[in-house]
Amino acid sequence: MLTLDSKIEQVKRIGPKYLKKLHHLKIDTVRDLFFHFPHRYDDFSQTIPISQLKEGQTATVRGEIIEIKNTRFFRRRMVYPARRMILTEALIKDQGGTIKSVWFNQPYLAETLKKGKIVNLSGKLIFRKKTLCFSNPAHEVINKAETTHTGRFVPVYHETAGLTSRYIRYIVKPILYLAGQTKEFLPDRIKKEFQLMDFGQAISQAHFPANLIQAGQARARLSFNELFLTQLTTLKQKKEFAKEKSIAIPFDQKLIKSFVARLPFKLTKDQKIAAWEIFQDLEKPQPMNRLIDGDVGSGKTIVGLMAALATVKNGEQVALMAPTEILAKQHFETGKKFLKGYGIKIALLTGSTAKTFLKKEAKTTKPKIKKDVRNGKINLVIGTHALIQKDLFFKNLTLAIVDEQHRFGVIQRAALQRRIHQIPDGLKTTPHLLSLSATPIPRTLALTVYGDLDISIIKELPKGRKKIITQIVAPNQRQKAYDFVSQQIRQKKQAFVICPLIEESEKLAARNGAIELRSVIKEYEKLKQDIFPDLKISMLHGKMKPKEKEKIMAEFKKRKTDILVSTSVVEVGVDIPNATVMLIEGADRFGLAQLHQFRGRIGRDKNQAYCFLFAESSAGKTNQRLKALLTAKNGFELAERDLAIRGPGDFIGQRQWGLPDLAMASLKDIELLKKSRRAARFVLDNNLINPEMEKYLTSFQKIIHLE
Repeated sequence: MLTLDSKIEQVKRIGPKYLKKLHHLKIDTVRDLFFHFPHRYDDFSQTIPISQLKEGQTATVRGEIIEIKNTRFFRRRMVYPARRMILTEALIKDQGGTIKSVWFNQPYLAETLKKGKIVNLSGKLIFRKKTLCFSNPAHEVINKAETTHTGRFVPVYHETAGLTSRYIRYIVKPILYLAGQTKEFLPDRIKKEFQLMDFGQAISQAHFPANLIQAGQARARLSFNELFLTQLTTLKQKKEFAKEKSIAIPFDQKLIKSFVARLPFKLTKDQKIAAWEIFQDLEKPQPMNRLIDGDVGSGKTIVGLMAALATVKNGEQVALMAPTEILAKQHFETGKKFLKGYGIKIALLTGSTAKTFLKKEAKTTKPKIKKDVRNGKINLVIGTHALIQKDLFFKNLTLAIVDEQHRFGVIQRAALQRRIHQIPDGLKTTPHLLSLSATPIPRTLALTVYGDLDISIIKELPKGRKKIITQIVAPNQRQKAYDFVSQQIRQKKQAFVICPLIEESEKLAARNGAIELRSVIKEYEKLKQDIFPDLKISMLHGKMKPKEKEKIMAEFKKRKTDILVSTSVVEVGVDIPNATVMLIEGADRFGLAQLHQFRGRIGRDKNQAYCFLFAESSAGKTNQRLKALLTAKNGFELAERDLAIRGPGDFIGQRQWGLPDLAMASLKDIELLKKSRRAARFVLDNNLINPEMEKYLTSFQKIIHLE
């Protein structure tokens, strides 16, 4: 007897050949198979007499096969050698007429669709050799009342090599009755309030809907499930986190006023509000869990340093973790600059920090830093993933700051907070956590993916900053852009050139046809030899060793080079005030939010800055998307447009976030988001988590990793 928990190999029609492919899609049980939902439907529901068929129409016909045969022929192409092809042609008739159908390289159809059989054909009508015909239509021999692949709304699934949607339909439909075994986990009150379909019915209708209305209702229920479980996960985490104990840091008004007065610029209103929210959190005996989401160049780091200063002067330790050595080194220099005179011992700890004194440039060593962190001699340690290594211990870590927090996972952030628990004689408290992100994210989306965090938003840029002039450059205007770069460099300014790839990729080039994908290496050589032979040009990419990257960035910052050709490694954290121009190659290959990040590397002082976008595609949709960069007032407005244009999967990274397909796709549905959050809060506040809900919640938490 099959159940939802039966192993997939127990299902009839699944042999060893397909078992491996199903496992590749992480389908191990019947339940997994049912939760492999279609991502769209082909509407083959209209059955039309052959006599009424028209070109361009998508339709289903039912008729008798009166002729079918295979023909071999050669197809010649300009690039590839001639290929032997097999064309299967069939003639189908009904009471009103006949229609031809052709299939390519499916010779077995001549054995499956034999002369005299009644079949359904579903697909698009085209003219081929001046004759109206079906081209590669879905087919089905009619030997039962209900159809599976034709004559209905047909589910289309995510596939893998050798595992088609047709096969998935073939194995799902006969066992779909098992969906009735699905136990409901939502309280009746929530189902009724939000008019949600029964869980089991939703599974059944999602795979083989009676009509589009039923498909929509099924999708809404299943999307609600995933968003609800996401919200419940984050709200539970927040509630559990609030039970932890932390060291309260009293607000020292005199200290903070002196720090602000010494700054060479005035804090913006948004910075002041964010700082005040942090200080209020720090005064509580429960750990802070706050995210500062700020636009590029809005001054998040200074707000973080204010929190660090208050914590250190209260006798505690602070750790600041960054995703790259370049960014960690920059924070180290910024910390030394702005915290000078406060008696704070700051250290930099990264993967390339010297292990011994053998290296001439090494001023200190890893063992020495780790020893001083453990005994409390170092107040503020700034570093990369090196801060969460098992052999690093803190004496009294009380504040953990994570910059570009979306680059780290929940586990990594939690590991930094747990550092203090590894010392036997250490205080059994949880450090306050302050996360920083320079990727503006729409608030509704933030409530989902950062649901366990309190959020402070910094939109306002420091006064005196000029808006970066951004232009989309047509191919015939490229030389003008190069001339402008030369002009800026003659005025003692510097420039960035951003490329999408490190090296030329033959596969990508083939896949993109004639589109030229500019690589860093190729562009560097071209600019150095042909375009700017008289200028000093350097190159930067992720495959370089940390020391090499550091040297290149240091020389660029010291104005020893004029142009830096780079990949996206400069997306965050690079601060070169003298750089006034940025050229972005293949701009259409990047998301709007990422392009905004790149652009934020220039215009960081009072000089006018310029950003030129070179697109590989001339499609209208591409230009429409890129034009948003020219008109959006800030990164948050741009994020809203990026979310609307590309969808949540591309905006926040499908793999990075780990959200299931339905939840990811539903992040654009603001009303559904609000409903799921309201339902999750109601369940949590009224202690309504039942055993079935707990089971789904546990399995769901294994899937998602809200980074």
